[in-house]
Amino acid sequence: MDTTQKAVKRQASFCNAITFSNRPIVIYEQVRLKITKKQCCWSGALRLGFTSKDPSRINPDTLPKYACPDLVSQSGFWAKALPEEFANEGNIIAFWVDKKGRVFYRVNDSAAMLFFSGVRTAEPLWALIDVYGLTRGVQLLDSEIIPPDCLRPRSFTAIRRPSLRRETEDTRLSVSLCDLNLQEETFHVTATTCPIPQNSLNSQHSHLLPSQLESDLRFHHLRGPHVKILDDQTVARLEHAREERTLVFTSRPLRINETIFVKINKSNAVRTGTLSYGVTSCDPSTLRPSDLPYNPESLVDRKEFWAICRVVVPLQSGDILGFMVNSDGELHLSHNGAGTGMQVCVDCSQPLWMFFVLHGAVMQIRLLGTAPNSPISLPESPISPSVSGPWGDECTICYENMVDTVIYSCGHMCLCYSCGLKLKKMANACCPICRRAIKDIIKTYRST
Repeated sequence: MDTTQKAVKRQASFCNAITFSNRPIVIYEQVRLKITKKQCCWSGALRLGFTSKDPSRINPDTLPKYACPDLVSQSGFWAKALPEEFANEGNIIAFWVDKKGRVFYRVNDSAAMLFFSGVRTAEPLWALIDVYGLTRGVQLLDSEIIPPDCLRPRSFTAIRRPSLRRETEDTRLSVSLCDLNLQEETFHVTATTCPIPQNSLNSQHSHLLPSQLESDLRFHHLRGPHVKILDDQTVARLEHAREERTLVFTSRPLRINETIFVKINKSNAVRTGTLSYGVTSCDPSTLRPSDLPYNPESLVDRKEFWAICRVVVPLQSGDILGFMVNSDGELHLSHNGAGTGMQVCVDCSQPLWMFFVLHGAVMQIRLLGTAPNSPISLPESPISPSVSGPWGDECTICYENMVDTVIYSCGHMCLCYSCGLKLKKMANACCPICRRAIKDIIKTYRST
């Protein structure tokens, strides 16, 4: 914390950075802060919320490492994660609570958006800010009290990205499902479906597929309320639904080194947004439709393993995507036969189901099939540290010493030996890159 007590910066690791306001916040008072520092090697970002507990009476040693889900599971704490795409370095975030206990937020000049609800407003409330993951530093700005009739909040999924100032890099906040009691609306909407060609590989890119595809993979019957299952291998968004809860899962866990091919059956070029995807150790059969949130990034705060990514390139009807998890836990992606590199490292020591979220332009997708032991041609991942790269790479924790340490057993090389020792001694120590448990650290030496 700086001398003004308005700017904070996390010193190490990705957690253990929960902070509070020095005084209670009044109803409709907007807590405003600027994201001043981003650290790219982590997943997840800033968590925001309120507490009815006076921070001056909280023993710092009793604070958990995470606001979500650890702290919010305690009485008197409410918090949620800011969506990663809105947590850019330089962005100004404002959040506040109304008299009904609903928390809203806005990013720069965007419209107000509903964040979560359920806050008890009958007692004093202090602001809670967890400088987590990608978010490494924030600065408090002057607060503002806005009359309620000047605020016209909308839900998260209604936001139009062009209305945001995307001046710098991304950071993510995760959402606690403990406080999200969103009421599920019933939509009497008939999905507009386009005929499925008899040949599901009817695409300009079909020649890029293996000659033989196994067809045992289906979509699971569990799905979000705004997506319709057309058949076992095809799903479509409800085109006129106001909100988007469009999570769908595979019917069985993935197999190591098998490639899952997915076709974009239908897209709408007028809309913005693309396809999100990921893997989870959570068996979809144990979930209910009401468990599926509006913001899929909130799933990372559940007790199971969840990893979520987004296809960054624009997708068109006929495009074919390939997804493959190898034995090292690396999830690779291909787009129309061209490898785009490793997207994320996952824990492949347990069964993993794949899931998809249809956003914006993506209206309908189809599972074409799988190819066992069929690795796709992939370049070196731009987010994966390279052992053969420049020796002068800085440690991803201290940013002072050179990288000279390998983490066992994942093999990532991203730390100096001093930070590696400190990280290894932490409870539940995990790799900063892939979050696998650290069994040991190995110091390395240059050969020349």
